[in-house]
Amino acid sequence: MIDEIVGDDVEDDSIFELEESYIRSSWKKTLIVLALLAAVAVLAVAAITMGAASSFGTMEALGTILSKFLPVEEPSSFVQLIVLQLRLPRILMAIITGISLGVAGAVMQGVLRNPLVSPYTLGLSSGAACGAAIAIVLGVGVFGQGRYIIIVNAFIFSLLTMALVYGISRMRGTSVETLILAGVAMSYLFSAIISSLKYFSDNEALREVVFWLMGGLYATKWENVLLLAPIVLVLTLLLIRYSWDLNAMSAGEEVASSLGINVKRVRIICLILASVLTASVIAFTGIIGFIGLVSPHICRLLMGSDHRYLIPASGLAGALVLLISDTACRTMVQPTEIPVGILTSFIGVPFFLYLLVKRKRRWWQ
Repeated sequence: MIDEIVGDDVEDDSIFELEESYIRSSWKKTLIVLALLAAVAVLAVAAITMGAASSFGTMEALGTILSKFLPVEEPSSFVQLIVLQLRLPRILMAIITGISLGVAGAVMQGVLRNPLVSPYTLGLSSGAACGAAIAIVLGVGVFGQGRYIIIVNAFIFSLLTMALVYGISRMRGTSVETLILAGVAMSYLFSAIISSLKYFSDNEALREVVFWLMGGLYATKWENVLLLAPIVLVLTLLLIRYSWDLNAMSAGEEVASSLGINVKRVRIICLILASVLTASVIAFTGIIGFIGLVSPHICRLLMGSDHRYLIPASGLAGALVLLISDTACRTMVQPTEIPVGILTSFIGVPFFLYLLVKRKRRWWQ
């Protein structure tokens, strides 16, 4: 009888310790997410004050923004032009793009259970580049001519690539291996088309294609920000909704199926949402590499693989990395500007090689 009582007490103590450990872990992850959010906000304010055209204080920059909403003294028209029309929309676009690529990268790594995939693994970037190259070199748009011909072509071709990859993978039961291999094959196909277009294009078109492939936020306008912001918000919230399913799938398809999760359905829905999220931003910015690969791993090192926290943290880490990179690109060699895709590749390649060579353990345990 005494043994039974003691045994119950020990079991209750173990459960209590587990609950306490879980609460501490949850608080830690929440604080990391809040710290990343605060870092993005601080860096965004600092980035407004830096640039080739003019540099000014933080209070002057904040006062310029607040003057549009509160009855405070308005700064000079020159400062308003620099802050409100040039720097602020670009900074917001960097945050939106970083969030999109970070979230999409975390989701795709979870769905495909592969730590080395990114939002571009399934060929989305090659498809977008092919669509943009067709618009630039041939002047042919999916929906005819117009000022948004490059953006529309890049977006549609990205989604077309995802549809082709999914269609090919269905022939083999939509397995992870088939999805990745089909994405690699489509990347090579679209790369060959892009190379052909570059070979037959004139100098001006060739320069524009190459510049688009480097990726950049230099052409950002307020209308781009206002269009993308609600799309990114809605798709990110939808993907966070599948966090529990992704957590179960990280333990294996058999475990997830035993918990009542339709693995194939969740995989396709998450891939489609992540693909639309990625396609939406790269249609405006071009190809900005490695953000979707690096930021999820940074957050996974900090907080583990719980997708309830990993997805929003990866988005904020992506925004932070891209904002730092873009600010450096427009201030390092003033007044010349370096395409941000170049710097993110310099950052991402060493990190990618580190993952390949040094990481011995499995990420999905």
